[in-house]
Amino acid sequence: MEKNKKDKMPPCMILCGGMGTRLRDVTELLPKPMVPIGSQPIVWHIMKFYASYGITRFILCLGYKRETFIDYFMNYHQRMSDFTIKLDKPKNITYHDYYHHEEDWEVTLAYTGKNTMTGGRVFKASKYLKSDDEDFFLTYGDAVSDVDILKLYSFHKKHDKEVTITAINPAGRFGVLRLSGEAVTHFAEKPESEQDLINGGFMMMKKTFIEKYLNDDPTLILERMPMADAVSDKQMSAFVHKGFWQCMDVQREYEMLNKLWDEDKAPWKIWQ
Repeated sequence: MEKNKKDKMPPCMILCGGMGTRLRDVTELLPKPMVPIGSQPIVWHIMKFYASYGITRFILCLGYKRETFIDYFMNYHQRMSDFTIKLDKPKNITYHDYYHHEEDWEVTLAYTGKNTMTGGRVFKASKYLKSDDEDFFLTYGDAVSDVDILKLYSFHKKHDKEVTITAINPAGRFGVLRLSGEAVTHFAEKPESEQDLINGGFMMMKKTFIEKYLNDDPTLILERMPMADAVSDKQMSAFVHKGFWQCMDVQREYEMLNKLWDEDKAPWKIWQ
C-alpha cells in the first residue's frame, strides 16, 4: 500500500524531554532537541522531514527546559520573517519576506514532567491523540534520517503489529533487536556485538499499544518492559533501514551534522 501524500496521515509524537547529558557543553543552555543544525533546532529538521510526507500534526513531549520550546514556537513566525512592528501598538505587525515555506503544522507542546522516562512521557502525551487516530508515529528528538516514511507506514499497516521499529545497523550503544524475518524476537537495551541491529526511532504504534503496555508511572522506560512485553506477545515488527541515520548524542556528532548541513549534503533534507 503506497499512500498518497495528500491522504490523511497519522500524527507524529516526538520525545523531547531528556537532558542530553553527553552533549553537556551545548545542553546546559538548550535541551538537546533545540540544539541547532544550521540556523534551526534539530527538532525542526525532524518535523520538516515528516511534513515532507504530509504529516502536519505534531505532539512534542516536553520536560527539561520546556520554556525554550514555548519561546521558539510562540515566536515562530517572527523568527522566520522580516517584519515591522509599531512599538506603541505591539499587535500591529507587518510581515515582509518569509524565509521558509509557510508551515501548516499543528504543534501541541505537552509538558510530561521534568524527570519522566520515555514510557511515561508517551502515556501522558497520548491524551492529545484524537479519537480517530488509530496509529501514530513516534520518534526521538535528537536523530535525523532519510528513512522512507510512506514505506514505513505501509509496512506497519501490512504487518498489523502494535509497534513497528525502524531497525538500523550503525556502530552503537542503543537498544538491540533480533529478527526472525520481519518479526522482532528479542529486544535488549544495550548491544552485544557490532553486528547488532538497533532501534533507530522512527517508530509507528497503534494507539492500543498505550493501553496495553503503558501507564502513568513516571519511571516507566519505553525501551525496557513495554517493548519487551510487546516482543513476548509477538506484537513488534522491524522495518529495516539501510540508508542514512544519525543521532546527535555527542559533540562530534553535533559537528558532523552541522558540517553536512553547511555543505548542502544533508541526506534528511528532502524538502525544497
